[in-house]
Amino acid sequence: MNIFSDIYIAIRSFFEAGGPVLWGILLVTIIMWTLIVERFWFFRYVLPERIKQTTSQWQSRKENQTWYSSKIKNQLISEISVDTHRFILTIETMMLILPLLGLLGTVVGMIKVFDVMTFFGTGNARLMASGVSQATIPTMAGLVAAISGLYIANLLKRKADAEVAKVSELLVNE
Repeated sequence: MNIFSDIYIAIRSFFEAGGPVLWGILLVTIIMWTLIVERFWFFRYVLPERIKQTTSQWQSRKENQTWYSSKIKNQLISEISVDTHRFILTIETMMLILPLLGLLGTVVGMIKVFDVMTFFGTGNARLMASGVSQATIPTMAGLVAAISGLYIANLLKRKADAEVAKVSELLVNE
């Protein structure tokens, strides 16, 4: 039980040193990674069933050579495309917001440093160091969180494009 207490104290100290902006970074990171996990779940468990349904729906049609049937095929592909690309733009947006939140933390921390300098001058190094850490920790946290989503967001986008291309090939005109 002592190890959990030490971990809790370390995390609490990190958030206290980083200031209030770290909570926003944590919230955006949790939402981003929740959406990332949802997308992996979708690609692993939901999409294969949707592809089977779409393929069987297309193959059950009697006529696949008319203009109308090509429009139905385009609609089926488009529905799969919308489903596979869902939340990817949101993930990318959150990935872009995280460094900006880190920058906001930097500004808030520097304001704290300047407030200390206003009231105490440059003689109180301990209080100034608190503001400097509050300025640098959110920047680091925002960049680390954004980098953690960068590769995954590109992977998800490539996977979605590949799945749409796969469905397009499956729905060939007979």
